[in-house]
Amino acid sequence: MAIFPFILLKKETYRKDEQIINHEKIHLRQQLELLVLPFYILYLFNYFINLIRFRKHDLAYRKIIFEQEAYDNENDLNYLKNGKWFGWMKIKKHEN
Repeated sequence: MAIFPFILLKKETYRKDEQIINHEKIHLRQQLELLVLPFYILYLFNYFINLIRFRKHDLAYRKIIFEQEAYDNENDLNYLKNGKWFGWMKIKKHEN
């Protein structure tokens, strides 16, 4: 979990998992892009809209625009270096 400016990990072994760390770093940049507090407001708003729409927690969570950007790019360890600021605004609609 990323809570600016920290990354909180459940397990010590996650510290060496480059994809998890990259995923969370993407969230940190998203938080910076929105000056932190608006990120959390939009994140929760998007989640609740998705929950009403899909009626399933897991799907509602995965459809959050911020999560889609992070999951889509967590394996690209150069993603943050490529300068794709506000990438979450360009997310294509994923199928269920």
